[in-house]
Amino acid sequence: MPTDCISYQNSGYFSSLIKDYLDEKPSLKPFYHRFAKLENFEAQIHEKATNFDHTSRGELALVLQKQYKGVPVSDLTQQNMEALKVSNTFTITTGHQLNLFSGPLYFLYKIITTINLTKDLKAKYPAYNFVPVYWMATEDHDFEEINYFNFKGKKFRWNKESSGPVGRLSTEGLDAVLELFEQELGNSTHASVLKKTFQEAYLQHTNLADATRYLANTLFGNSGLVIIDADNPVLKKRFIPYIKEELYHQSAYKTVLETTQKLSQYPIQVTPRDINLFYIEKDLRERIIYEKGLYKINNTKIHFSRTEITQLLESNPEKFSPNVIMRPLYQEVILPNLAYIGGGGEIAYWLELKSFFDAANISFPILVVRNSVLLTSEKQTHKIDKLALNWHQLFAKQETLIHQVTVQNTAFPIDLTLQKQQLQLQFKTLYELAERTDKSFVGAVKAQEIKQIKGLENLEKRLLKAQKRKCKEIITRATNLQNELFPNKSLQERQVNFSEFYLQSGTDLIPKLLAQLRPLDQKFEIISL
Repeated sequence: MPTDCISYQNSGYFSSLIKDYLDEKPSLKPFYHRFAKLENFEAQIHEKATNFDHTSRGELALVLQKQYKGVPVSDLTQQNMEALKVSNTFTITTGHQLNLFSGPLYFLYKIITTINLTKDLKAKYPAYNFVPVYWMATEDHDFEEINYFNFKGKKFRWNKESSGPVGRLSTEGLDAVLELFEQELGNSTHASVLKKTFQEAYLQHTNLADATRYLANTLFGNSGLVIIDADNPVLKKRFIPYIKEELYHQSAYKTVLETTQKLSQYPIQVTPRDINLFYIEKDLRERIIYEKGLYKINNTKIHFSRTEITQLLESNPEKFSPNVIMRPLYQEVILPNLAYIGGGGEIAYWLELKSFFDAANISFPILVVRNSVLLTSEKQTHKIDKLALNWHQLFAKQETLIHQVTVQNTAFPIDLTLQKQQLQLQFKTLYELAERTDKSFVGAVKAQEIKQIKGLENLEKRLLKAQKRKCKEIITRATNLQNELFPNKSLQERQVNFSEFYLQSGTDLIPKLLAQLRPLDQKFEIISL
């Protein structure tokens, strides 16, 4: 099996912004606080300790205990929730949507990166406690992004009308999804576990937030993961001063817009609105818009004066929901958090927020790019060895792979670069001759050079095409293998559900990932199951 590793920067799947961030490009330094290195956490710990409202620790622990009511809690998760009451305890957080049955594989990798970083920090700084937190995106409302998962090339979709925050959504109708899923799973022992897990998560819980908590706890509870649903009036009460600031002064818009202008050489992930808050009810989540002295709820007839909306905020803070710009600040206000674990897109939009955090006088967390993984089977590993491929070739675009396989399996040079260089040397002599005799002859020499170089290039293309035909069988095997590893010409982790690999590895899957992934390595891990 090829042992060469792929850095995130060389994988071909990360944006220029994330590559520059990982390379610690000096021009990006103003957009983050401390880079993701273990030695940088000591200063982050001391800063957060002085910047966090410690009176909220007890409330946070109490909220979590209530949210876990009726959920089997491991001793380690229980210890972690209790530890949050203590001033020397800090969190490492990742967030994710409430994707059906966890959605694509990277859901696992985000949480595993979070858990493993807490372990590394405890080894480095034993005087402190570090708690891994999964922040459920219960207040999101884009149901179409989360209502399906892929299994063995098939999409299992939850067909349902949806409005309002997805965490409050009824799980009604998921029995039909399970019925279809069961038909594909088979009857193995591992398949039975998956069926039972789906059933207990989604058919024995009435809303999507509770179902997702149960699922994540089933997968990671033994590792001490703490799962939080921030759609909560007690937690929102802590955020009231920042909501007021946003309603009255729109500071997020001003600071983030200025930052995005400074980052204009990169694609912008999120654009701030005048007010970056939603108004929510059970079946309603709509933007708050300020017009002509009134706070209006978009697409409704609801509106408030400044006095009325302030009174509502004080009495019912749970009716106010932060959008993608405000949510990170909410997280850092209510958690004693040191670092956020995210994918490339998430880290990109966090980089837009540093000046906003500075204006709010809240510590900006260390930003960690989550682990990325490619899982392979023994059969696929054997094919890779037999085809004499390496990971750089398999990560490349398919046309590049085809070219490299053709060249690799041809006994003579297909590239006519040497011949073109020799031709150019001959024409150099002709140019010198033309200069010495008749300068008008130079144009004719140039035209002839272009013609002959083009002729060689055409021969090169025909030669390559002929060799591709001769190598058709091995090219087909190589591209079929690449298509297996990169379904839909995309990363496996963005397409495939964990259940596909659980069928093969069962309860060994997550422990193996936990054992092999290193949270700060910044390289694409290839793991053979």
